[in-house]
Amino acid sequence: MKTIGKDNGTKKKKTSASLEATEQNVPRSFVMHRGDVGKSVLQLETDLKRVMEPYTALNLKVRKNNVLQDFIHVAGPLGISHFLTLSKTTNSTNFRISKLPRGPTLTFQVKEYSLMKDIASIVRKPKSIGKQYNYPPLLVLNQFNSETTMMKLMTTMFQNMFPSINVQKVKLSEIRRCVLFSYNADANVIDFRHYNIDAAPAGLSRSVKKIVKHKIPDLGSLTDISEFVTGSCLMSESEGEEPAESQVVLPQNIRGRGNIKSSQSAIKLTELGPRLTLQLVKIEAGVCDGEVLYHQFIKKTDEEKEELRIRKLEKKKLKERRKRQQEENVQRKKAEREKNKERSLMGMKRKRELEGKPENESEDDDTEYFRQEVGEEPDEDMFTRTQKKPHKRKLSSDKRPFKKAKTDGKEANKARKADWTFKTKKNSNHMSLKQGIKRDKRSKMHVKGKVFGEKASKR
Repeated sequence: MKTIGKDNGTKKKKTSASLEATEQNVPRSFVMHRGDVGKSVLQLETDLKRVMEPYTALNLKVRKNNVLQDFIHVAGPLGISHFLTLSKTTNSTNFRISKLPRGPTLTFQVKEYSLMKDIASIVRKPKSIGKQYNYPPLLVLNQFNSETTMMKLMTTMFQNMFPSINVQKVKLSEIRRCVLFSYNADANVIDFRHYNIDAAPAGLSRSVKKIVKHKIPDLGSLTDISEFVTGSCLMSESEGEEPAESQVVLPQNIRGRGNIKSSQSAIKLTELGPRLTLQLVKIEAGVCDGEVLYHQFIKKTDEEKEELRIRKLEKKKLKERRKRQQEENVQRKKAEREKNKERSLMGMKRKRELEGKPENESEDDDTEYFRQEVGEEPDEDMFTRTQKKPHKRKLSSDKRPFKKAKTDGKEANKARKADWTFKTKKNSNHMSLKQGIKRDKRSKMHVKGKVFGEKASKR
C-alpha cells in the first residue's frame, strides 16, 4: 500500500514550506573585497566564504567599477543582512563588518592571518571539504564582557552574523562546525578560529574502537578474538586517553559509529582555517559612513565631536536643499512647457480667425472633451485630420524633353567598364580580320609559286 501524502507530493511541500519559514530570518552575508588586494587576500576572501556557508553568496562577482551602493541596492531584495569587506593599504590589511541597512560598521586591522591551505599543511589529519559546510557553524565567544560600549557592539555584531540556536529543538547531527572569537585583553586583539566537530566513543580501548568502526585487522595469528580485545597480542591499550572535559553524555544519536543516545563520547576539534588575529580600529554608526562612535588611535574632545556633528548636519541639510531645488526646477520647466503649448494653440486659433477660415467643430468638441476629462491640453496633431495629396501620374500624352538619368558612382563605373570592354572586343575582332586576310594572301602566293614556278609568283 502507498503511504498517504507521499504520492501527491504533500509531504515534500510541507517540508519545503517549513524550511522556508525557518530560513526567513536567517542572517545572510556578502563577502567581498574593495580595490586591489592581491592573491593572498583574494584567497582569504574565498576561505571566509567557506566559513559563512551556507547562507552566503559563493559566486559573488566584484568588478572594479562597482561601488558600495550597488551592493546595498541588491542586498534588500536578496535578504542580505551583513557585509564582510576586505581591503588593503600600504600599511595593513583591513576587515570590515557592516550591518544592513542602517549600520553599525566595525573596522578591524588584520594583524596576522593564515589560509585554509596553510592550516591543512600543519594539521596531522586534515579534514576535506564535505557535508559539514551544508550547515551553519556554531558561534563561541570567549572573554567578551559587556561592560563597555565597544564590547557590547562587538558581541551583538558577532552574534547576529550567525543563525541563532533553539536549545530545545536543535539537532546535534547538524552541528558540525564551530567558529571561535576569543578576546585577548592584554594584547587588545581578537583571535578567530574555525574548527570541525567530531565525536568518538569514549572509555574504549583501541582494539574495541576498531571493532566498532569496522576496522578489524588480520586475526590469522590469533587463536581467539579475546586475545585481540584484551590486548594480549602485544597491542597498545589506547591511543591516549581524552581529557575529562571533552567527554560528554550524548542526549541524541549523532553521526559516527558508537555515538548513540545516553552513551559517553569524546568531542574532537580539528582546525579548518582560516586563522585571523584582529584588532578593532573604529566603529561607525552607519554603513561605512556616519558618526564615529569609537576609534582606537584618534581621540577627540567634546568640542571637536560637536563641531563634526554640526558639520555633518549642515552637509545633510545642503543635500536636501539641493534635492528640493532640483524638484522645483523640474516642476517649473514642466509648467513653462505647458504654458508655451497653450500660447501656441491660442496663436494658431487667432491666425485662423484672421484668415477667415472656418473652424472644425468636431475638432473643437474633441479638444474640449479631452481638456475636461484629462485636465491637460492635447497635442497639436492629435485631432487634426490631414489629407494626403493624390499622387500625380505621368500621362502618355505628356511630351517632355529627354533628360539624362542621373547615376551614382557605382552605376557610372559599371557603364564605363561595359563601354571599354565593347570597344576592346571590336578592335580585337577588326585586327584579327586584317591578319586573316594577309595570311590568306601569303598562302595564295605560296601556292602560285609552287604551281607556276618562281617567275609566275614574282609576276
